[in-house]
Amino acid sequence: MNSELLKKLTEEYGPSGNEEKIRDLIQSEIKDYVDEIKIDKMGNLIAMKKGSGKRIMLASHMDEIGVIITGITDNGFLRFSNIGGVSPYVSIGQRVIFSDGTIGIVGMEHLEDIKKLKLEKMYIDIGVKSKEEVSKRINIGDVASFHSSFTTLDDFITAKALDDRIGCFIAIETIKSLKTSPNELYFVFTVQEELGLRGAKTAAFSVDPDLAIAIDVTSTGDTPKAKHMVVKLGNGPAVKIKDKSLLSHPTVKNLMIHTAKENQIPYQLEVLEFGGTDSGAIHLTRSGVPSGVLSIPCRYVHTPSEMISKKDVEHAIVLLTKILEKEI
Repeated sequence: MNSELLKKLTEEYGPSGNEEKIRDLIQSEIKDYVDEIKIDKMGNLIAMKKGSGKRIMLASHMDEIGVIITGITDNGFLRFSNIGGVSPYVSIGQRVIFSDGTIGIVGMEHLEDIKKLKLEKMYIDIGVKSKEEVSKRINIGDVASFHSSFTTLDDFITAKALDDRIGCFIAIETIKSLKTSPNELYFVFTVQEELGLRGAKTAAFSVDPDLAIAIDVTSTGDTPKAKHMVVKLGNGPAVKIKDKSLLSHPTVKNLMIHTAKENQIPYQLEVLEFGGTDSGAIHLTRSGVPSGVLSIPCRYVHTPSEMISKKDVEHAIVLLTKILEKEI
């Protein structure tokens, strides 16, 4: 497993709407392995491998959750709101980083009842003493992401932005490992998924695929007193059955299951009672697209320390490669 590449992908800056840096990194990794690359008007990166068969779209979103500056106090503290699913409780004491490398600490006002904590009661401290000093570096509307390091824990990996840089990593490694395919393949690295699947919606309209698979993370039920869910780290990638945005198309679901069985690749079945992925937008495009999701089990989603299993990732790359080698 190319841990150095995954480290670069997860540590790169790229909150929703600010995907330029992560897009450049991905483009540099795949440009020698695909036939065409374009960046559409929304900022999606679309890489194509030519083929004479069906048009297959693989979607992984580049963006990550973050915060956006809404105000600056006279004594130099930054007020902020969320970009995507940012929890105030998870954010306390965390570091954030802006596009220019400025780092801040997330603090909170004194509260007698922590249950009343909201983002509006919080601030970011970049270590200055006045509004004037802040304004030399940070302006209203500037965006920051969580700032944390990539760490290997035996078979597991923890990092920020594994949602969904791990999907991007799997797509990149599949592109590199795939020698031939009878299908016309579109690997789409989408923008603004965390704000409502926006990039996937426009990209799918442009690609007009015959079939689509999103690659994203999913929650697990393997931690103490977790919400009931059968998905576990290390038991293989998960074939999605349903989430709030999608009921997986039987053709795509069965394609993933049958290919896994044929090649003795471990897999799990996933029913997610909340959330959604790019396939939620793709399957409603034009007259409809048969769509599904290959999910990577992930603990602590939408925190600076998301966690995945290397084995699940390796099996996902093999499974996706075997699927794309088929005439679909």
